[in-house]
Amino acid sequence: MSYVISLDAGTTSVRAFVYDVETGRFVHRVQQEVSQKYPRLGWVEQDANEIYYKAVYALNDCVRFADAEGIAGIGITNQRETVVVWNAATGEPVAPAIVWQCRRTSAYCAALDEETKRLIREQTGLIPDAYFSASKIKWILENIPETAALLRAGKLRAGTVDSYLIYKLTERKSFVTDFTNASRTMLFDIRKLTWSDTLAARFEIPQEILPEARPCDAVMGEALIGGRKIPIAGVLGDQQAALFGQGCVREGDAKITYGTGLFLLFNTGEKCVPSSRGVLTTIGYTVGNRTAYALEGSAFNAGSAIQWLRDEMGLLSSAEESERIARSVPDNGGVYFVPAFTGLGAPYWDPAARGLLTGITRGTSRAHVVRAVLESIAYGARDLSESMEEDSGIFLREIRCDGGASANGFLMQFQADVSGVRIDRPAERESTALGAALMCAVSRGLIGLEDVPRLRRNGKTFYPAKERAEYDAAFAKYRSAVRRALISE
Repeated sequence: MSYVISLDAGTTSVRAFVYDVETGRFVHRVQQEVSQKYPRLGWVEQDANEIYYKAVYALNDCVRFADAEGIAGIGITNQRETVVVWNAATGEPVAPAIVWQCRRTSAYCAALDEETKRLIREQTGLIPDAYFSASKIKWILENIPETAALLRAGKLRAGTVDSYLIYKLTERKSFVTDFTNASRTMLFDIRKLTWSDTLAARFEIPQEILPEARPCDAVMGEALIGGRKIPIAGVLGDQQAALFGQGCVREGDAKITYGTGLFLLFNTGEKCVPSSRGVLTTIGYTVGNRTAYALEGSAFNAGSAIQWLRDEMGLLSSAEESERIARSVPDNGGVYFVPAFTGLGAPYWDPAARGLLTGITRGTSRAHVVRAVLESIAYGARDLSESMEEDSGIFLREIRCDGGASANGFLMQFQADVSGVRIDRPAERESTALGAALMCAVSRGLIGLEDVPRLRRNGKTFYPAKERAEYDAAFAKYRSAVRRALISE
């Protein structure tokens, strides 16, 4: 059995891949779009059943391609923080899934007392915020009448998308999650690797409705697909899966995923490094009894800024055109952009901040604005990486990059120049799906942890400019623009 299936349940689509462990290649893939709903300003919801049925469709397609006899297991990666609450007896959701982007509980999180905020930071490594799962679960418990009776009957379950999918795929036999998804809930003690009694009590969430948390390489149960039982083995949240898929298994390894936002994860090895500079401490992965920790920073807007240039400003006919236009001018003409459409994430955490375009003169052209937007993505990444280096005392050797905007050669070169480190872009851009596939292969004994880095194939390396002064000066001007965008300033 040389095949494993990687199921990637993302925010906008569910995809499944057949990975051939012998050749180190994806040999089949299928994708199903997933809809989102916005019932009120700042609310984002999904139908958990839609996610499940599209996952089943995708998995069946992969099993037909590979033949179940040749499939060693299914690895799962998923959008993190999104919450599903369901009836244990039927597997049916009691309410729409509340998506990680949803801000309905912002006021509640802001009003948490200082002791609770301190406990969240110390035990979970997170910033108290509506982004994470705990306040979403609490909202459902308080606002959906059906939950009270189910709770009294012992039939209420709550979890992230991975838990819900595993529960349904195993015919309600396995109620589990992995340590990386658990670490994003604001309820999990990342040092003890257990649910926090204290935080569960503070959020008034009964622990019996939460799944059993297991290492990433644990066998989570058996999925019934096409009449065949296939082990589910290897589960990680999407950003941790990308870290693993990029082969970042050593202390000091780092990756950036450029999606709608930008996610930088920095492997700190077995050291759980607390942050004093606004980034998050999280679990990178656990294999057996070894846990690798990571520092994580997220910028809310990256690829979305390029889409804004195209869709709202009409400055691009396609996202791909941005590279050519940015290269058409020798510099940004003194123009700087802060992509704070939905506030600023790490290391500032100012949800009220708004976007800013500064330095405009009569000579400012379309190309200067486009270039400034692309440069802002790289500046945001440097902001995060410097915070992580200062927190950990570990310095980056290189950054491995994936996601849609990593195809932009101008952005990758500018990222190398402004960060002062090599940027390594892989040949296979599906790092998230690859991470789940490789974790499944590790779990099933097809490869060892030491094999993971070599199974990630390099595509192109971008080297930083030797002259640093001009890039340091430009970064200082970007930070000045950020200060002007902050509401607190």
